[in-house]
Amino acid sequence: MTARSAPDRLLSVLAAFDHEHPALSLTDISRRAGLTLTTAHRLVAALTEWGALERDASGVYHVGLRLWELAALAPRGLALRQLALPYLEDLYEATHENVQLAVQDGGEVVYIEWISGRSAVGVHIRVGARWPLHATGVGLVLLAHGDPDFQQRYCAGPLASFTPYTVTDPARLRRMLAEVRRTGVAVSTRQITDDALSVAAPVRGPDGAVLAAVSVVVPQTDAQVPVLVPAVRLAALGISRATGWRPPKDP
Repeated sequence: MTARSAPDRLLSVLAAFDHEHPALSLTDISRRAGLTLTTAHRLVAALTEWGALERDASGVYHVGLRLWELAALAPRGLALRQLALPYLEDLYEATHENVQLAVQDGGEVVYIEWISGRSAVGVHIRVGARWPLHATGVGLVLLAHGDPDFQQRYCAGPLASFTPYTVTDPARLRRMLAEVRRTGVAVSTRQITDDALSVAAPVRGPDGAVLAAVSVVVPQTDAQVPVLVPAVRLAALGISRATGWRPPKDP
């Protein structure tokens, strides 16, 4: 077996934490990181001293504020969220439904902001949550406007299924992506839960490249897609302008 490098061991300690495991004992960290207890103790001590981890009174470790400070510098994270928030709030006020902002990370979307409607349809989303690209409205937008070679590899599968309506056929997925590019919006119906529909639109950066997607999620039974599309497009346009993007002028 190839020996793990020092950076790999250090990162494995941080990777031991996730939304299902936000607080871990030293033994838990050792087990989840695949490290000996001695090695885990040394690395955890260094990370705690630096501020990447924090230890509470019971001896359990949590992710530290120093990492949050670094994350705030990420252009696709909190910085983008701050630019987008006024437009997301406007979209929420216009719909009173769940509003989301997401970016792509490999074959998944990562949600960086979420405004929950009080009586809106329940969704399995939180800030930091991940879902496969093909199963969400925001994911379809990001995949449709992404690298063509990556699209081909992704569409070739395997494509995870969450409901009987999740699109898992490569040919059908390719047709959906072409439609997203043609219309400028994605409509995803009952793919994650069988009671929800989402409408999503692309957010562009200063160079015109799609760097995020915004969406609204509503109950599938009474979704008024023609009404939602202009609202979502307007929010995406506002965020895009806030990043510095300007629509090309007609010749």
